[in-house]
Amino acid sequence: MADAPKTEAPPPEGSTPSPPEVAEPGAVPPVEDWATRYKYLLADFENFRRRAERDREGITRQARGAMLRELLPIMEAFRSARDSVAKLPADDGVRRGLELLDREWSTFLRHEGVEPVARVGAPFQPEDSEAVGEAPATGNTADGAVLEIVQQGYRFFGGLLRPAKVIVARRSPTPAAPTAAVAEE
Repeated sequence: MADAPKTEAPPPEGSTPSPPEVAEPGAVPPVEDWATRYKYLLADFENFRRRAERDREGITRQARGAMLRELLPIMEAFRSARDSVAKLPADDGVRRGLELLDREWSTFLRHEGVEPVARVGAPFQPEDSEAVGEAPATGNTADGAVLEIVQQGYRFFGGLLRPAKVIVARRSPTPAAPTAAVAEE
C-alpha cells in the first residue's frame, strides 16, 4: 500500500498553535531571501547617499551665503570710493585701478550666483525690498515704482541674501471735486 501524503489538521479551538520550526544554527536562508534583502539594502543605501549629498549642498550653500553677506558692506564701501574718483581723468591710475577692481567684484558676484534685486523704475516688490520712504512720482514714473535705491538687495540661488531698501513713487491723490451742498429750505 502506498503511503498517502501527510496533511496537518488545524489545531483544535482554544489551543495555542505550536511555534514555527526553528532553523538549525548555521542554516542558510533561501537564495531569494538574500536577493530581496540585498535589493532593499541597496535602495536604502542609495537613499541615504542622496540625502547626505543634499544635506552637504545645503550646508555649503548656507556657509557661502553667510560669507557673501559679510562681504557686501566691503563691496559697497569700495563702490562708494569708485564713484568718488569718477571725476578724475580717464587715464588716472587710481581711477583705472578702481574700475578694474569693480569688474573683478562683478565677475565674482556673478560667478557666485549673486544677483541684485532692485532696479530704478521697476515696480516695488515687497518680498524682495523694504520701502524706507515715499516720494512724489515724476513725469512718466508709475505709481509704486522704485524711484531710488538706498541700499541694494541681493538674491543668492533663488533665496534672498539681503532685502533692498528703496524709495517708492506715490502719486498724490487728486483732490475730489467739491460737491455743492444743497440747503433745504
